[in-house]
Parts: sequence; C-alpha cells; structure tokens
Amino acid sequence: MTDGFDLGRALTEGLDDRIGAWRFIRGFAQHWVTPLGEDDGWSEADLSAAEERLGLPLPTALREAYRLFGRRKDLSSNHDVLLSPAELYLDDRKEALVFRHENQGAASWGVLVTELGEPDPAVFVKEDLADKQAETWESWLGKLSLAFIEIVLSESLNGPEELTDFLNDLDEEGAGALEEHYALLPFPEYPISGKSLGIRWFAGPDSLLREDGRMALLARARTGEALGRIRDRISGDWLNDC
Repeated sequence: MTDGFDLGRALTEGLDDRIGAWRFIRGFAQHWVTPLGEDDGWSEADLSAAEERLGLPLPTALREAYRLFGRRKDLSSNHDVLLSPAELYLDDRKEALVFRHENQGAASWGVLVTELGEPDPAVFVKEDLADKQAETWESWLGKLSLAFIEIVLSESLNGPEELTDFLNDLDEEGAGALEEHYALLPFPEYPISGKSLGIRWFAGPDSLLREDGRMALLARARTGEALGRIRDRISGDWLNDC
C-alpha cells in the first residue's frame, strides 16, 4: 500500500479491460510520478489527422491512450520512444502500424494492419536486423491496453537517478532474495530479445522491480529509503550505488 494506492491490487484490476488499464495508469501517475492533467494527451484533431494521413483507422485503445497521456514523455519516453500521432507510420512491408521505437533503433513495436479495426488488438515487436529479409513481427503482449501499462511501468524505471537503479548480473542468491522480499505481480510474462526466459514484475512497499530474463534487475522506488532497502536485500553491483 502506498498512500492509498495498492500497486498490486490496482494492477490486477487494470488487466481486465481498457477502462481498468487507464484507471491504473491514472493511479500510478498520481502516486508514483505526477498526476495526469488535461493537457497531457493529444487532441482528437491530432488523431483524426493521423488517420487521414495513413488512410487507416487507429484502434480505440491507441486513441484512448494517446488522449490520456500521449504527450507525457515522463510516462512514455524516458528511454524508448512513443511516437506522436504525426509520426505514426506503416512499416516497409505495410504489415504493421508502428507506434514505438527502442531508444537506439534496435526494435519497433506495432499493431498488425489486419487487426487495426479491433478495439484492443495485440502488440507485436520487430527487431532491427542487418538482414532485413529476416525481420519478422513477433508476438509481444496480447492487448494494446496491456502494452501501455507496460510502457508506463518500464519508463518509470528510467526516471530520477536517485530513485532508480540497475543490477546487470542477478545471481541465484539475488534471485532468491527478490522472490523472498517482493511480491510477483500478476502481469503476464512476456518475451525479451535474445532470452529464453521473459520479463517479470515484482513490488513491495514503495518499490517496483523488473526482472529481465532471470539475469538483470531494474528497480524504481518512491523514496531513497525504499531504494536503499532494495540494495540491502538484493546484493550486487548496483549501477547507481556510489
């Protein structure tokens, strides 16, 4: 529980449908970042202009997320980049509508063109490869609203340096401490490039952690004290622990 916001319970409810997802994002922004404001989203005119330019409809979930917080870079683009409506585009093969880029261009996220008419379609990811013919859109998360929850959580891990940290080598002892002291969140495990095991999320009092492929750990806390507790409980060479 964090000032009346129970992250685990709110996330559980947020996984049900789009309404729950947007409610979770509002609550997370209010208690972990800064509350959403009326000017934090793109206008209906911006989204309609994108549809006219593309000649394709935008999924309802994409429109709703962009209207809610699409202009909030601290929620969407601290590391990877959520494209603006004017930047949305179809990939070279016209297979997917691309809405997000990895920060160094190593991957893109999109919705298949064949599923744009669905209100909350699945999201796919494509790696940028030297052999372009080998690039394929791979399944990432089953709903766009779920992907936006992931985006908000992941981008929070790249927030203020005094509240975030990174452990590149999570050993067996550290993995055990993670599972002992922090609760596994009900977010579905999803793939990470080049790893046989996927991404999992954990939480504790004022603490949010993402475990990548059982090998690396990213941490976000609401207070310096909470971040210190994470470092004390999970030993290792933390990047920002100077």
